[in-house]
Amino acid sequence: MEPITVGIVAGLIQLAVASCTFSNEWSKSNNRCLKHRLEDVCLAEPVPGINAPKINIWAGISAEENLAVWELLHDPATGLNLTYPDNATITDNYVFWIDALPMNKSAVLVYIDGDNPPPPKYARVIIFEGGREDPRSQEYMVGPLPVSSGTTVKPLDYIYNGGMGGSVPFNARTFDDVREKAVEPLITSVMSSIAHMTSNLFQGGMYYGKEDNRTTIMATYTDPVSFDGEQAFLNIMFRFPTNPFMTPLDFFLLIDWTGTDPSTYFVKGFVTKERFFSTVEELMLAFEAGELKQEFDQTRDGSWTLLDRKTEMGTRELDEKFSGTLLELGGKRYKLDKKQRYVEYMGWSFYIAHSRSLGLMFFDIKFKGERVLYELSLQEALAQYGGNQPLAASSAFHDSHYSLGASLGTLLEGYDCPFGSTLLNLTYHEGNHTIINPDSLCIFETDIGFPLSRHRSGDKESRWGFTNLGVVKGNALITRAVATVDNYDYMFDYIFHVDGSLEISVRASGYLQSSPYYKTQKKWGPRIQQGTQGSLHSHILTWKADFDIVDSANSFEISKLVVAKQSQPWFPELGVFEQIEVETSFLKKEDRLNYEPNHQAMYCVVNREKKNAWGENRGYRIVPGRSNIHLPIFNSPFSHRNSEFAKQHLAVTRQHDNEPLANSVQNTNLPWKPQQDFSKFFDDESLDQEDLVVWMNMGMHHFTRSEDVPVTLYSEAYASMVLAPHNFFDRAQDGDLMNRRWVVVDQESEKLDFEDYGVELPQCKIRIEEPALELNPILNV
Repeated sequence: MEPITVGIVAGLIQLAVASCTFSNEWSKSNNRCLKHRLEDVCLAEPVPGINAPKINIWAGISAEENLAVWELLHDPATGLNLTYPDNATITDNYVFWIDALPMNKSAVLVYIDGDNPPPPKYARVIIFEGGREDPRSQEYMVGPLPVSSGTTVKPLDYIYNGGMGGSVPFNARTFDDVREKAVEPLITSVMSSIAHMTSNLFQGGMYYGKEDNRTTIMATYTDPVSFDGEQAFLNIMFRFPTNPFMTPLDFFLLIDWTGTDPSTYFVKGFVTKERFFSTVEELMLAFEAGELKQEFDQTRDGSWTLLDRKTEMGTRELDEKFSGTLLELGGKRYKLDKKQRYVEYMGWSFYIAHSRSLGLMFFDIKFKGERVLYELSLQEALAQYGGNQPLAASSAFHDSHYSLGASLGTLLEGYDCPFGSTLLNLTYHEGNHTIINPDSLCIFETDIGFPLSRHRSGDKESRWGFTNLGVVKGNALITRAVATVDNYDYMFDYIFHVDGSLEISVRASGYLQSSPYYKTQKKWGPRIQQGTQGSLHSHILTWKADFDIVDSANSFEISKLVVAKQSQPWFPELGVFEQIEVETSFLKKEDRLNYEPNHQAMYCVVNREKKNAWGENRGYRIVPGRSNIHLPIFNSPFSHRNSEFAKQHLAVTRQHDNEPLANSVQNTNLPWKPQQDFSKFFDDESLDQEDLVVWMNMGMHHFTRSEDVPVTLYSEAYASMVLAPHNFFDRAQDGDLMNRRWVVVDQESEKLDFEDYGVELPQCKIRIEEPALELNPILNV
């Protein structure tokens, strides 16, 4: 299963350099030819292996370690009084999830940079403790691993600063299946009592419970479900199940479900037609008076929401031909230690790790043997909505809460990633089982679509128009994964350019969280279908970049482009005139920053004690790319204090082992009293030649449109950022690259000569196979 390195097949591509012909052997599958001649075929080369210099200590816990932790937790001698989740009720104690605890950097460096043994590994475990007198959600650290007589189970407090440690009030705990079962009887009771009304208003839409065959609509929920853990509420919207994200109904049920006793849960009210009704009686009176008739019926046919081809849209000329594609014709130029997830490519080296909550993480990132970053990792994907309806107005999602890493799923070779990509599995743990998501990480080299550098110069009188022409091929290595978090598909690319630049990009596709359409609510989004409004929202994604420019002693340099008035003696006739110049300073203390207007500032992490040949501080620059935004709303009750990490473009702090994460996976339900308060990271510590962490935001303000149907397009919903060398070297890092052409004109004969530096153009046939025939199922082991 892992990895798939050869394309999995559907036809032949013909190259100008060598045509590829069909053999006489045919097999039929989906009316496609699947068997072809194999000699001299490109793409058959597997990724070369390599031995990592150290073990990947950032890797997640293994299946064996997870099972051992599970058994230790359920051992009566441990004293946690646990019930198996399948049998648990809201008043039981049970394990929610198990993941790896972030490694302390201080312990890691003495291992990877020295001869110390690997530091011990710990698991982090969330246990819902509904059986306590004061019910809560409690996070524990379990280790060292593997489990032995020395392994302990202790509250995980030290990485949180909100004053409650690893403990979260029960009302703010995750809305899981067990908690849903506790509130479902109330929802069923009230909705079944008004089923004749909802059926009349919503084309036969009725709710008698999730498992009842009479049910024709479904309930959908949002976050947060609490403000500070003192109370719990649910804002429920109903939808048709054909595609619940795109077929919303104008009917909302508001519930208070505070505590662990379902008999105390109650209905706060109903919303429809932009009106609030506090009781069933009030609602029914309005219905019987004919006041609730819907102006725009929702479609029950969900075919328009599917991502199949729509024949009614016609056919584009030449679209029957296989489209242009990317292939590694010369073979793979990167190496991989599959076990340790260690990669080397064109001077780059790095380790890949994966966590259940955050997804992909990169560690010990070096270029040409020198460390640039200790860690680069996504910290949160936040989405906050706006609207004049209970669900849209109150939606502020933290996607780590939904386990971003567990949401990384199968990639379709040739479509999600190029044919010939290296495909790797990703694993996470569910209870005492390990889930293997097959082919959910791909690695490939790409032609970036433009030269890295080029110049044409010389004699314009030459019939060639130049004396010499130099072009350096632009290439990069991409590691890619796609997280489908319910409705949205986030594509994450980490792009390692051959010049030493590292680009981060994220794209969003998938379904909108839509709302029922009203003519009066245009300020929150346009009408995109018969009864559907595209809800206005912002996506903010936060990254952690722990820079180590050569070593851990770094500073944060800000260079502002300013307009100055000056005179120059060689231009006496101009007098005083405006001129641009640079003002350079260093950020003295921890702070949060926004980009200067017109991007008239440059931000660098530099090592003031390490100079290049020209006496300049060696560093890396943070280059804003596309859509580098921050959260536009600062004082919403639904994201007031638990989303501080998203409210600026950049933030710079000192690295501390007790500040490994910008957010908590349980923070989403604590906007007024967060478990992790990012604002507390800033306590006036000096940044002068210290170990620095930069927290970077980018994302999309999603001004929804009809073209978001059926799904949002990656071509438009896109954000990026580049970390680029800035005086880190003595010159641009293109001089040693062999994939280039140097063309010169002979001065006497005027003939062209060129140098290929030994890199010959490949001459080979191409075989690619149908990827849909080779997809692998998720494994539960």
